[in-house]
Amino acid sequence: MPFCQTSKANIYFEIIGTGIPIIMLHGFSPDHRLMKGCMEPIFLEQEGWKRIYFDLPGMGKTMNYSSIQNSDEMLEVVNEFIQTMIPDESYLLVGESYGGYLARGIIRESAERLLGAAFICPLIIPEKWQRTVPERCIVISDHAFLATLSQQELEDFQSNQVVLDAYNWKRYTSEVLVGCNIADHAFLDKIQQSYGFSFAVDEQSFDKPCIFLLGKQDSVVGYEDAFTILEKFPRATFAILDIAGHNLQIEQPELFTNLMSEWLDRVRQNKEGRTRKAEQGRHNQDD
Repeated sequence: MPFCQTSKANIYFEIIGTGIPIIMLHGFSPDHRLMKGCMEPIFLEQEGWKRIYFDLPGMGKTMNYSSIQNSDEMLEVVNEFIQTMIPDESYLLVGESYGGYLARGIIRESAERLLGAAFICPLIIPEKWQRTVPERCIVISDHAFLATLSQQELEDFQSNQVVLDAYNWKRYTSEVLVGCNIADHAFLDKIQQSYGFSFAVDEQSFDKPCIFLLGKQDSVVGYEDAFTILEKFPRATFAILDIAGHNLQIEQPELFTNLMSEWLDRVRQNKEGRTRKAEQGRHNQDD
């Protein structure tokens, strides 16, 4: 199995495709399969992207992470992983939930190397009690299907999804729950004691193409808090999707794929435009 040794963790990763690298950052408790499940369908019609999936410390197959104490050190490990995997390349970030929080930490330190970023139901405020979130609700239920689940399965499903049907159950169990079930919860509990960075992460602006995908029924991180940083991302699309909770990518798959594809198109156009400007500048100097 492929692993990348960093100073504080031995990180499991998978690479699919060739081209411009995209670093995929999953959320807190699941593993890389969350990102792989929602992102790979996009690349059936998108070429030229190298997708780098990996398991954050304490999650998935990543090992030897016990010395990590807080989110600052999680960020250090992720930055070290990126530097080891793609030391000299420009790249993109896609971050879901806690991964969206880490992504903004990476932007703070490495904005010049980044071509763009996507945020899926991003964690904006680490402290739960400070978040603005809607009341928990269920939008769509297939009662005939739900009758086939055990009471424990039903309770778990209802607490994490707002669309309850066979399609969502299949994807939730194979992309989200499968990672949560093997997470090191004692380690994650420790990290949550120092969940927020020790520094202000959203002070700088980032003027590359971005997208924020937010669930109108996301009762975990909410959607309203993301608008407090809207001005820091002048090239960002902000989309609030109805019939979408914290697993928006599963509950609104077609919208998710279309919006993410449009973001990748903007990234490519922006990169090509900047390349043309740089080449024109060199020609002018030669003249």
